[in-house]
Parts: sequence; structure tokens; C-alpha cells
Amino acid sequence: MNFKIIKNARVYAPQYRGLCDIFIAGEKIGLIQEHIDIAALPVEVIDAEGKIATPGFIDRHVHIIGGGGQQGYASLVPEVTVSELVSCGITTVVGLLGTDGYLKDLNSLYAKTKALCQEGLSAYMLTSFYGLPERTLTNSVAEDLIYIDKVIGCKLAMSDDRSSFPTELEILRLINQVRLGGFTSGKGGFLHIHLGNLPSGISPLLHIAKSYPTLIRYISPTHMIRTEELFQQSVEFAKMGGFVDYSTGGTRFKSPHACVLDARQLGVPLHHISFSSDGHGGVRRVNPETGEVTYRPAPLGLNLSEVSILNQECDMPLEQAITLITSNPATHMNLSGKGRLEDGYDADICFLDDELRLTDVISRGELMMRNCEIIKKGRYE
Repeated sequence: MNFKIIKNARVYAPQYRGLCDIFIAGEKIGLIQEHIDIAALPVEVIDAEGKIATPGFIDRHVHIIGGGGQQGYASLVPEVTVSELVSCGITTVVGLLGTDGYLKDLNSLYAKTKALCQEGLSAYMLTSFYGLPERTLTNSVAEDLIYIDKVIGCKLAMSDDRSSFPTELEILRLINQVRLGGFTSGKGGFLHIHLGNLPSGISPLLHIAKSYPTLIRYISPTHMIRTEELFQQSVEFAKMGGFVDYSTGGTRFKSPHACVLDARQLGVPLHHISFSSDGHGGVRRVNPETGEVTYRPAPLGLNLSEVSILNQECDMPLEQAITLITSNPATHMNLSGKGRLEDGYDADICFLDDELRLTDVISRGELMMRNCEIIKKGRYE
């Protein structure tokens, strides 16, 4: 087993713990305390003086095998690389399918998920895709959660002209599947719902939450700042006890950090909100002068940018802002050992300078980025 010790880091776990040393044993955090004596220990010492240490970032919505395809075969977005994720501080990623559930299938998604794990990251996946009937690796969504190690939830789309327009009953039946599969497997389980910009918004989800309050924990709506109407519904849903996800890299009516501030002003608890990138999805752009429609891959790095704005420009304490991409998504997705710097947790650590620029990344105890240089790349990079 390899041992490392991080010296002199300002630790945000995400709560501020002050200047601490972090002892890493293999892939786990062994100990965090003010001073750890290393005189007799055969360890690698990493001096983090002047740097901030936070939990590794979690991105719960990434098209790891590429999204897109809405302008034909040539518009399919390529898969994500290890370096792209590491360069954004993402040590834990959740992969999923989008409208691409026909050309890009769950078998390929599972293989990519496992490959990212073999390369040193932590990766999980959602079963199914935009449409209905649901697509699965086994006979059902519940069995995917029970028998497929990396499946932690299910994907669905609604209020989008590309969706299958699921009814409330169909949504309830999928919630039943993730709930049964989740508690049988011990994974928790959730239904992750892509939202488009149709006027229906999340009305069926709000009705479900009011009619069956115990089910709200299994509902995970995303792209909730695509329109102002969706944002207002996200506030209502979160104040009922639901968890909402704000996309940083997709379409939005207002900047994500501003939406977080507005939501808090309206009474939404911060721990009920997360950021995700929608990375490597196909982002549609219309030239206002020519009307030309183009697509590009959604970026992966905007989660940290929005957290930085909250802290550096909006005066939100870092120990609060960083929860949006660490402890909050880990808690909602029931990712044991993730999202915090605590004894016994996975050794996923990001190091930032005073301007919150990413400088170093450790994933599962392995140094992946050092002094802004990627030192662990994917096999074919």
C-alpha cells in the first residue's frame, strides 16, 4: 500500500478545518489533523503550503461517451477523456445517455464507466435514456440497480419536444423501479429527469411530490434554470424537500450562481442544490444575424467557475459554495465515502490557490495533476 501525507493545506472538508495535514493510505484518507508526525513513516510528502484543499469535485451529469447527433452522424460528440475531467477537478463522474440512446447504447456507456475507473477516477452511470419504453442492461430498471455494479439511477426526459412525453403514471412506475432497486442494492436510487423548455415544466413532479411526499427523495430534476418558469418551479420543489440540479454548461435564462443566490433568498436550503455541467452534450447555438444553427460540446469546467464567482464576487463562504459540487450531490446520490474530506473517506482531493484556480488533483489516492500539469492521462491520450 502506498502512503502519502499532505502538509500545510487549508482544509475545507467542506466545513473549514483550518491548517491541517492529511494522511492518505492507499485510496483512503487515514487521518486529518493539525499536525501529523512523519519522522518514522515511509511516506511521500506533498507540501501544500499556501493552497486550499477541498473534496474532489463531483459532476452528476456528463455525457461520457458523447451526446449530440442532432445535425446528423457527423454532429455526434466524442467521448470524454481522463485529462478533460482531471483538468476540471472532477474525480467522480456520473455518465448518462441523452437523445443518443439509439446510436450510443448502455453497453458502451458501461464500458466507458469501467474504463474511467481503471484509469484512476470514480465513475457511475444511469440506466435508460430520454425515451420510453425504458432501455436497460437487464430485464428492468430495478434489476439494473441490483445487479449492475455501476448503475445508481435512471434517466428520463420530459417537457421537451424530443422526449417521449411520459405520463404521471409512467413516471411513478419508474420511481417505483429505482426505489425498489435502490433499497435492495443499498444504492439509494433516483430518477434523474432532463427538463426541456415546454410550458408543462415539472408540474407532474410537483403533483407527485404533493400526493406522495415520501417519493420526493427519489426524484432528481435537472436543467432547472433553462427558463425562469422552471426556476420558480425548482424553488417550489426544493422547499417541499426535493433536490434540484442547476446546469452550468447548458441553456439557462440566468447565470447559475445568480440562480443559487435567488433560490436562497426565496427560502431554498443550499444543501438541496447542486451544479452539474451537462459536459460533452451537444449545445445548440443560433447565429442572431444569419440564423445559422451550430452545435458544440458542452464544457466541463464551468462548475468550478460558478463556485468561484459565488465565493470571490458574491461573498459566499467557500465552505458553503463548494458544497454545490462536493457534499450536496454525494448526499443526494448516496455516494458513500464521497464529497467530504473525512477519516475513512476516499482520498479525492482538489487543491486551489487563493483565486480558486485549480492547481493539483488527487483521485483515489493517486496524484493526477501537479502544479497545473496533468501527470495521469488516459491510455490513448
